[in-house]
Amino acid sequence: MSADPDNSRADLADVPDDPSDPDAAPAAPPVPVLREPRDGVPQPLVDYDRLDALAHAVRHGSGPVALDAERASGYRYSQRAYLVQLRRAGVGTALIDPIALPDLADLQDAMGDAEWILHAATQDLPCLDELGLRPAALFDTELAGRLLGDERVALGTMVEKHLGVGLEKGHSAADWSTRPLPYDWLIYAALDVELLVQLRDVLAAALEDAGKTEWARQEFEAIRVAPRAPGRIDPWRRTSGIHKLRHRRQLALVKALWTARDEYAASRDIAPGRVLPDSAIVEAARVAPTQAADLAALPVFGGPRQRRRLDRWFGALQDAQKLSDDELPPITLGSSDGIPAPSRWRERDPAAAARLARARAAVTELAEQHTVLAQNLLASDVIRRLCWEPPAASDDSVRARLAELGARPWQIEVTAARLTTALIDN
Repeated sequence: MSADPDNSRADLADVPDDPSDPDAAPAAPPVPVLREPRDGVPQPLVDYDRLDALAHAVRHGSGPVALDAERASGYRYSQRAYLVQLRRAGVGTALIDPIALPDLADLQDAMGDAEWILHAATQDLPCLDELGLRPAALFDTELAGRLLGDERVALGTMVEKHLGVGLEKGHSAADWSTRPLPYDWLIYAALDVELLVQLRDVLAAALEDAGKTEWARQEFEAIRVAPRAPGRIDPWRRTSGIHKLRHRRQLALVKALWTARDEYAASRDIAPGRVLPDSAIVEAARVAPTQAADLAALPVFGGPRQRRRLDRWFGALQDAQKLSDDELPPITLGSSDGIPAPSRWRERDPAAAARLARARAAVTELAEQHTVLAQNLLASDVIRRLCWEPPAASDDSVRARLAELGARPWQIEVTAARLTTALIDN
């Protein structure tokens, strides 16, 4: 906040409590902040001799292995790991450069059947898998927090809440493909695994106290064995702002530009949004320029970088303009599975809309009763599918359908009875 130049007023929030007021609440003691790893900041491993030494140490270490990975999302097209962090008792913390060391088979062998600890495992497991690293057992500290009802599950927030320690953070959105990596980025990376083992132990005890250990085991195992997600159908439809377009020809223009951008970005390993923003694609589709000069007159396309690529972009638009009406992409109002968007259910099927409202209310109430986030009690997509094409309103039928939709046994046990009631049309 900027200071009032004449000092004639003050923000009451900035006025300290009167220390002489006996009713004033005592100020909370400041949380200690861990600004560097206690054992120092290791340099990334870039040669196989040092990796072999690390594998030997990990093989003779003890307890679970804390792991993390840094990508360059927003900068690079790929989602590959550009740094891998590891910590284990008897080993300490190691940082590995997977660009210099893409073969981590010996490290995988050294970890054996040790439990992995990750925070938000679904984000890092795919890029670790690309390096040949796959866990035999898993503990996800973020998901554990969600199962315990924590609404704020960022690593720093959870470490502060459950361990009483702050972490010096701030480089999560950095371009981790940068070489060499700056020293303060290495600090950030090492701190990501510094306290994961301690956090895991505290959360595991809390899960046990809450009777949720089996819930967590099932959730962690589901993540561990989940197959790689298939590619999205028509990913170009996720272009930000596409909802503003109303005609099939405009959608064809978006698809053509999106595809041209994606091919260019992939060939140069650049994040697509850095090649051409979604807003520019949507604006070009809306205007539908018939000459290259008209395209260059639009925002973004007139810049020096885009002028060098103008033939590429205008060529894509020309190809889309030549499509026959039968070749134009359809306008879809629902998801790729044919189920309409829930906002349209009342219009399309009032009974289904009523079922969905009752089911959502039931899951929300159960989530509050069990102190778990509703989306972790039962995925919204499962509820949506269950209510659009409901099974017979019997406990056995609902349980079977929930299992088909991927609900875990603990989720079925908690929700099946209430959902059976919700599916009955009143």
